[in-house]
Amino acid sequence: MSRWKAATIRDVHLLRSEPKTARPGAGGPPARARAGTRDKPGRRIAVRIPAPTLLLGALMVALGWVVTRVLAHTWPFNGEDAVDRALAAHRDGALDSVTGVLSTIADTPCTIALAAVAILGARRLLHQWRPAAFIAVGLVIEVGVFLITTLLVHRARPGVVELDHSPPTSSFPSGHTAAAVVVYGAVAFLIARRTGRRQAWFLLLMPAAVAFARLYRGMHHPSDVVAGFILGACALVIAAHAVLDPLPGGRR
Repeated sequence: MSRWKAATIRDVHLLRSEPKTARPGAGGPPARARAGTRDKPGRRIAVRIPAPTLLLGALMVALGWVVTRVLAHTWPFNGEDAVDRALAAHRDGALDSVTGVLSTIADTPCTIALAAVAILGARRLLHQWRPAAFIAVGLVIEVGVFLITTLLVHRARPGVVELDHSPPTSSFPSGHTAAAVVVYGAVAFLIARRTGRRQAWFLLLMPAAVAFARLYRGMHHPSDVVAGFILGACALVIAAHAVLDPLPGGRR
């Protein structure tokens, strides 16, 4: 056997006997070590919720001050009462009944009941805690920011006959609208995310109907319900970023 062939056989034997190492380009610590460095779900939620929630609260308070003070006498805010008066002038028995139901299903007791059903349903059907927590966290954020905003922004109800009992909170923003956006928006998002069916977004017609009902019944100005939509949508975005796993490819 030639010297060159003997050296080649010896080199092959040495390569086979060496311990396996990470593949070139793999980089970083082993998978087990990397897994240990990942944020725990509870820690991730605690880190990703407070700061965005405080920012959302500041945004809502700033919007309230702009609407009620800075631009109160500027169009379109100086014409909002006219919208409420027009709706009040066209009230009838059928619309009174329909809007009464819509307003009731978005009040605090019904919202809590609907949210509980949605949370339990998400946990049972999807067999995961994150979708259920997504709904709960979104609702908690919405309620917290709503209460802070109503404490700092004082806005009277529209100057028309109110068909519902006025809670001891400011007219800005519409809590009914915000809560409906969170509950129905969260369910629509989970269905669309799970099944890919865009028809799920038709559930957002319910918050729109609730917003109309609150205007019709003389409980809010138009900008109040718009602010309710903003509050509910932002609460869902914060909850999704904090609770839900990223979609394949790093997309949310």
